[in-house]
Amino acid sequence: DWAKAEIFSSSFFIIFGVVFVAISIGFWQQGITDLAKAYIIPTAVAGVLLITIGIGLVYTNKKRVSSFEKDFSKDAPAFVQSEIERVDGTLKEYKTVVFTAIPLIIIAFALILFFVNTPTWRAISITTIAMLMIILFIDGTAHARIEVYKNQLVVKTERNQHL
Repeated sequence: DWAKAEIFSSSFFIIFGVVFVAISIGFWQQGITDLAKAYIIPTAVAGVLLITIGIGLVYTNKKRVSSFEKDFSKDAPAFVQSEIERVDGTLKEYKTVVFTAIPLIIIAFALILFFVNTPTWRAISITTIAMLMIILFIDGTAHARIEVYKNQLVVKTERNQHL
């Protein structure tokens, strides 16, 4: 169930990526000010990055769904233990990347936005902040789901040890 929820959640990266690409096309077609023209490339790049992240996560999690059932049926206790170890590593990565690095990058681009007043840097800063906030939002919910998943694995392990 966790991996299936991740597939659904990861599809939002693709949706937001398509929105960013559409915004880029809109600025390309309708932008008349220097600032509007400056958004064309940053929003296109952000869109492509989000689409790439989403496709990669959907693909990875689809593979996981099919392998989970096989691995669990082969050796349930070993599967649960390996999942706990994998989840612990993922939670550490979330702490480092999602909840430390991304906020620092957002702060850096907010400072650039505040101190550099050229259309290109304003567009890059605003687009980067928007993209990172989307990543932070989606990964924040994924973090909460994976913590629940880990707790379920731990409970399963404890039940098996008592039997």
